[in-house]
Amino acid sequence: MKRRLFILCLLPFFLAGCFPQVDNPEEVIQENNKTQEAEKSIVPNYQISDSYYRTALPFTPSGSRGTIVYNLSSRYDSDEFEEGLLRLAQKVFPTDEYIFQEGQYLDEETVTRWLSRKMTAAQLKEKGMSEEQNLGLNPVVADENNAEEQEKNPIYLSHILEHNFLKKSEKNKVKPAGLSIGLAMNSVYYYTVEEKGGGTKESKVKISEKKIMEKGREMAQEIVKRLRQKKEVGDVPILVGIYKLEDRTSVVPGHFIAYGYAEKGTSLKWETVNEKYVLFPSSEAKKYSADYKQFQTFQDQVSEYFPNYNGIVGRAFYVDDELKQLKIDISMQFYGKTEVIGFAQYIAGLLSYFPKQWSVEVNLKSQDGMEALILSEPDMDEPFVHIY
Repeated sequence: MKRRLFILCLLPFFLAGCFPQVDNPEEVIQENNKTQEAEKSIVPNYQISDSYYRTALPFTPSGSRGTIVYNLSSRYDSDEFEEGLLRLAQKVFPTDEYIFQEGQYLDEETVTRWLSRKMTAAQLKEKGMSEEQNLGLNPVVADENNAEEQEKNPIYLSHILEHNFLKKSEKNKVKPAGLSIGLAMNSVYYYTVEEKGGGTKESKVKISEKKIMEKGREMAQEIVKRLRQKKEVGDVPILVGIYKLEDRTSVVPGHFIAYGYAEKGTSLKWETVNEKYVLFPSSEAKKYSADYKQFQTFQDQVSEYFPNYNGIVGRAFYVDDELKQLKIDISMQFYGKTEVIGFAQYIAGLLSYFPKQWSVEVNLKSQDGMEALILSEPDMDEPFVHIY
């Protein structure tokens, strides 16, 4: 019980991505990418786990910070896009050697221009722009009110995310040592055209994974070429990940399907990524019969002893067709704090039925919001329970 109370007190630090530090943080010298002046930074000595990067402080926000919220319609996608890009980066930038920093090379204006459509000569003239400013990576559409043209030339690229990685050199200096770029690609493109009788009509077109891969690789090559032209980037190794967005109505996030790596120059060496999220319950979940059966057993145990629950939804994350993480949301009508505590304890006991190698997170929710969090990680002797 004392151990659980101790962990409970530390929960805010875990959620904030930091931890109370006993040792003094390490002081380093970092060159500012914009001013080219040397600045002092500190790097925490504590690292939560080998799945997380240490971050240089004070935290330097990206110039395009916040644009992900506007460019991605699903919160599930915006979270997984960032977390997935960090996961990919670990393939070439190990967390025990590199220090994380938000992207410093692409500002909001640059990202916005690159996400736009390529323009025709007439469109450039109308906007008073030069060909040098014609930087859109999405295909040209001469008439945006032409449904056929919109369908043949959908907007493939929805967002660009940048992460930077630093590495210590001599005399306690840190310097840019890696750069990762995430390309969020639409699997469904929504467009609106005006109707002859007045009003507008929204339509959508599905984009195949093959087309996403083709366009994503083309755009990645162009982006690396443009980045190499920046003096401050130089020959820093670059990783580019292609992320397939889900339909905006989906309750599971999309996933990365490939990444390319250029240690130097502009030539990317490509690798496929076998990751995906599966909704439990669903027809797709039945393809993973053994995993789905365990989820159903869990669901049955909940309904047997707590019949007033409103629903259970699971989001299973698979890597190479093996379940790695399962997030479960349980919605219930609670009538008191003691009921929440009792139910949370019961759920914690049920987690022992899941395979030990799974990472399981259960969120108990009511109409008033979050009520409890139960976590079970492979390295834990027993689940962690927090009552809000």
